[in-house]
Amino acid sequence: MEGYKCIKIDRQNPNSGVFHLRLHRPSHHNALTTELFAELRQAFSYLDQNPEVHVIILSGSGKHFCAGIDLKSTASNFSKLQSEERGRAGERLRREIKWMQESITAIEECRKPVIASIHGGCIGGGVDIVTACDLRYCTAEAVFSVREVRMAITADLGTLQRLPRIVGYGKAAELALTGRDFSGLEAKELGLVSRTFASKLELEDEVLKIAQEIGSKSPLAVVGTKAVLLKSRDLNVEQGLDYVATWNSGTLLSDDLKEAISAQANKRNPVFSKL
Repeated sequence: MEGYKCIKIDRQNPNSGVFHLRLHRPSHHNALTTELFAELRQAFSYLDQNPEVHVIILSGSGKHFCAGIDLKSTASNFSKLQSEERGRAGERLRREIKWMQESITAIEECRKPVIASIHGGCIGGGVDIVTACDLRYCTAEAVFSVREVRMAITADLGTLQRLPRIVGYGKAAELALTGRDFSGLEAKELGLVSRTFASKLELEDEVLKIAQEIGSKSPLAVVGTKAVLLKSRDLNVEQGLDYVATWNSGTLLSDDLKEAISAQANKRNPVFSKL
C-alpha cells in the first residue's frame, strides 16, 4: 500500500475489510495529473486482487475532493502536441485520452464496491471519478460542476456516459451544457448522491458505517451483486434475469450460503472466508 506519490491507501482497523483510498495532492486540491491517473489504475488493480479488501472508501485529502484536471500539466502536453504533425498528434492524443479513460474505468471494473465520500469541490474530472463509483455521499456544502464546457472541452472521461444513467438524460444534459456549479443538497435532489451530511466528520463517520455494513456481508454475494448491477445496465430485463441465473448457478451453492443460514439459525453474526 506504500510507494504511491499522489494517493494514499490505508485501513483504520487491521481486522476490517474496509480500505481507504485518498487522492493525495492537497496543495493542488487533488488535481489530476498523468502520475495520479497511473497510480489510480495501479491502486484499484491492487485493491481488486487483495483478498483482505471487501469495500473501498474513495475520498480526497485536504479541503477538496478533486479540482479536476491539472491545467498546468495539460498545457504542457498540449504544447508538445501542437509541435507535431497534425494527423500523428491527433492519433497520439486519442491514445492518451483512452488511457485516462481506462484509469477512471478501473474504479468501475474493480470487483469490490467503491464508495465516494465527497467534500469541498468535486469539479470536472472529479465528477468523472465519482460517477464511476458504486455509491456516493457528500457534505451539504460540497460543490459539483461538470466544468469542461466552460474550459472549451467536451467532457471525455466518463461523465457524459455515466451521469445520465444516474440522474437522467435531461438533468445530466443541463449540468453538462451549462457547466454550472451545484451544491451537495442539489446533488441529493438530483440523485447523484444518496445522502448528504452536515459536516466532513459526520460524512466520514456515516460512510464508514455503511462500508462496514457492506463489508460484513458475503464477499461472493457482494461481488456478484455489483457485477450483475453493472451488467444489467446494458441488458433488457429478460437478458438481465438470464445473466444473474447463470451467475448464481456458479456461485449460489457456496460455503457462504451455509454460513449465512447457520448464523441466522443460531442468532449470531456470520463469518465468511476471504475472496
